[in-house]
Amino acid sequence: MEQINAIGRRKASVARVYLTQGTGNITVNGKDYKEYFPQHHIQPAVVQPFGIIGVDNAIYDIKVNVDGGGIKGQAEAIRMGISRALVKLNEDFRSPLKQQKMLTRDARVVERKKYGKPKARKSFQFSKR
Repeated sequence: MEQINAIGRRKASVARVYLTQGTGNITVNGKDYKEYFPQHHIQPAVVQPFGIIGVDNAIYDIKVNVDGGGIKGQAEAIRMGISRALVKLNEDFRSPLKQQKMLTRDARVVERKKYGKPKARKSFQFSKR
């Protein structure tokens, strides 16, 4: 197996994922993913695709370059990239990952602020008199 690459996106984050045969190392921007994402509630999102397909992630080495957005968006972009790379590796993984919506790009982004308003939709207090 040579190197398989895929791209995952979420909000403003773009993750380029490179999957190779290895020992289970997940490296994000040159650091271990547990060091890059010190928040314990975000770490499971990165390895979630392996749990869905029932494959141990110790078989593969994953190298990720991620840029843009915040930590939550980056983690979800990495999750999507890993899912896409696994589908390229084996087409049988497609249906369980698709059922869990791991292959669908979540296009929800923050709505822009409009002029004359303090936020996107919030209005200033209305005074009749």
